[in-house]
Amino acid sequence: VQLVESGGGLVQPGGSLRLSCAASGFTFSTYVMKWYRQTPGKERELVAGIGSASSRTNYADSVKDRFTISRDNARSTVYLQMNNLKPEDTAVYYCNAWRFTDSYWGQGTQVTVSS
Repeated sequence: VQLVESGGGLVQPGGSLRLSCAASGFTFSTYVMKWYRQTPGKERELVAGIGSASSRTNYADSVKDRFTISRDNARSTVYLQMNNLKPEDTAVYYCNAWRFTDSYWGQGTQVTVSS
């Protein structure tokens, strides 16, 4: 099983980034996909989630109306479009695949929002 995140980097406040998470080694279309983030000294925080058929999404209050999660089951990839980024969005972002007792994590990608 592999989850490989990409798309992180340094961006100015108000800017945008699009994170990608490419999955392999499991039946991607049957898993709920989530994005989490973590900063030093804090617990990992759920940012957004999307159901297996893309019919349901949910977001942390802090990112609603700014971030959009989507998935392409044909490409086994989940995305996180992040707009109007703020310094408090700075964190390592992790991709997670979840289904019942199975939970897989990527290695994370750093997002830094700074002028």
